[in-house]
Amino acid sequence: MTTLAADREIEALMALHPKGFDLSLDRITRLLERLGNPQDLLPPVIHIAGTNGKGSCAAFSRALLEAAGHLVHIHTSPHLVNWAERYRLAAEGGGRLVDDKVFAEAITRVAKANGGQKITVFEILSAVTFILFSEHPAAAAIIEVGLGGRLDATNVIARPAVSVIMPVSLDHEAYLGDRVELIAVEKAGIMKRGCPVVIGAQESETALQALIETAERLECPTFVYGQDFLAFEENGRMVYQDEDGLMDLPPPRLPGRHQFANAAAAIAAVKAAGFEISHRAAEKAMTNVAWPGRMQKLSQGRLVELAPKGADIWLDGGHNPGAGVVVAEALAEQEERNPRPLFLISGMINTKDQSGYFRAFKGLARHVYTVPVSMSEAGVPNDELAIRATEAGLTAEPVSSVASALMLLRDTWDGPPPRILIGGSLYFVGAVLAENGTPPT
Repeated sequence: MTTLAADREIEALMALHPKGFDLSLDRITRLLERLGNPQDLLPPVIHIAGTNGKGSCAAFSRALLEAAGHLVHIHTSPHLVNWAERYRLAAEGGGRLVDDKVFAEAITRVAKANGGQKITVFEILSAVTFILFSEHPAAAAIIEVGLGGRLDATNVIARPAVSVIMPVSLDHEAYLGDRVELIAVEKAGIMKRGCPVVIGAQESETALQALIETAERLECPTFVYGQDFLAFEENGRMVYQDEDGLMDLPPPRLPGRHQFANAAAAIAAVKAAGFEISHRAAEKAMTNVAWPGRMQKLSQGRLVELAPKGADIWLDGGHNPGAGVVVAEALAEQEERNPRPLFLISGMINTKDQSGYFRAFKGLARHVYTVPVSMSEAGVPNDELAIRATEAGLTAEPVSSVASALMLLRDTWDGPPPRILIGGSLYFVGAVLAENGTPPT
């Protein structure tokens, strides 16, 4: 059974999606019981929730564990190009994307066990996670939450080795609440009584307090960024500090100052999960970490060839105001080191605060080209997105595609080689990678 066949299976399952968007653990619990409760047979789990930084924390955690010689499974969401990207199975020399045939067979098994009952695609894919990770040996499994935490389909893990809450901000307000402390409580739903908790850097004091109060109520050993561990830049290096002392490390390979805090949360999480991380392993992890579609530099490919000569092109799937801030800060750091005019090529979906995202780039970006996100029914029309960017204080114009934007910029810009950020949606980023001919591996 090929990936194409698996795609058809998933498309058929979409018809079983309950009306509305009913967040519940009842369906996944029922399904997992029919499958023999594979979620109870996993290796130690690092369970990661948060609004922003979940994927980076997962990538750092994987890099740390593999640098220390451990076999690691990792589940992330959403995928960029192919559904199977969500799963990396442990392998000597580093995890590998799940084999197409193995993935397709797991989808079929789960669909058969579901028996035509109402189910969401993410619930099916979560069940696939538990099957794959329980049937292939590993020292640890890193599992990223899909939406929220308390009622997320991954939240059937009874005793995680550690629960991690990365930065919490406003996102998915219709489902999680319209105040950051309410969203924090939903994210804190992955905490389990007595199990270690790591709380990453939080911008909101009310969110931080809600997280700490939940952890205290559940009597969880708790490690808080800025109190129990932290990271800072010194002489171009990253210094990590906790109760065990200091580690002087190379700066993370993932660009942006926010990645120092994300890396620190991962180090704290891996240690809280019971794994020893040597200074040498941490150094190797900072150098080797990779996370496709998040401040990923594009240096070759079909789209790159259409850009102005010498352009510095970055791809990032950040899609909410909090993500906009950290991406803008990362680009501002690059501007300080190597000044270039910045242009945005943006596509977004209608569940996001588009003006809030663009606002972070006011005074930094010269111009925005807005393009449609055709691979999602929720894609914002490019003319409407241009209005949102204008409302945020930027100049913007709608174009038909990324290729059109790059060629237009190439033909009209007569200044120094520009810096270009392509992003605003993970769906959009995935399509760009596919069109460029550089899908994740």
